[in-house]
Amino acid sequence: MTAIATAAAAPQNLGTSLPLQDRVCLVFGAGSSGPGWGNGKATAVTFARAGAVVIAIDIQPSAAEETRALIAAEGGRAEAAACDVTNSAQVKALVDDVAVRHGRLDVLHNNVGITSMGGILEESEESFRRVLDINLTSAFLTTKHCLPHMLARGQGAIVNVSSVAAIRHTYPYPSYEASKAGLNQLTVSTAMQYARQGIRANAIMPGMMDTPLVYKQIAGHYQDVEQMRAARAAKTPMGRQGTAWDVAQAALFLASDAAGYITGVCLPVDGGLTCGIGG
Repeated sequence: MTAIATAAAAPQNLGTSLPLQDRVCLVFGAGSSGPGWGNGKATAVTFARAGAVVIAIDIQPSAAEETRALIAAEGGRAEAAACDVTNSAQVKALVDDVAVRHGRLDVLHNNVGITSMGGILEESEESFRRVLDINLTSAFLTTKHCLPHMLARGQGAIVNVSSVAAIRHTYPYPSYEASKAGLNQLTVSTAMQYARQGIRANAIMPGMMDTPLVYKQIAGHYQDVEQMRAARAAKTPMGRQGTAWDVAQAALFLASDAAGYITGVCLPVDGGLTCGIGG
């Protein structure tokens, strides 16, 4: 019997210790909103450890610089940049500058997001629009300005950080849930439109995560921090919260050639939360 097909050659860096070697990765929201490790900060460091040249971007210059310094201290390669992701001109100028100086743009990671607690009656119109602008329009703008550079090279990976709140109710914050649901479908739409042009787009949906943003923007929903920790852990089938490193490892996988045949996926990183009952 003769073989009718042969296996395709493995991507050059698949399975190596440096899956993002020499790739230029833009991480929007690379700073932390407080002490500790946020998703963007952990992802920027993880990308650098995987061999990438990381552009650590945050609206707060000091936060971006902190992440850059952490990477440099480990011998990695990184630059810090400040940018308001709701400002199209700022985003375009930054993206174009990076693409010109480095001659390529391989990975776009969108990690910017805020919450606004309160139901529809409690939340103001201004707050609702602000949450959508920061959480959703920002990803539209970064994608819009990165795509031309990716398309010119016929390849690129986009990884958006969404939330399980995109597909199930978690807290009374409809603007956050709506923005993340929109981000999921923006991801899918991008993936489908540009799949044949070498562009992959996927989203990560974190569940109950122990990150600085939670303490800053959600803790007020509980009597105290310990009650919050216990309640969030109890919601999760694994019985504990996740960390920023869980999100970072998922982002590394989706950005790398190991996920070369994966696009349009909204991946829960949630300890089984979206499979459980209640919560």
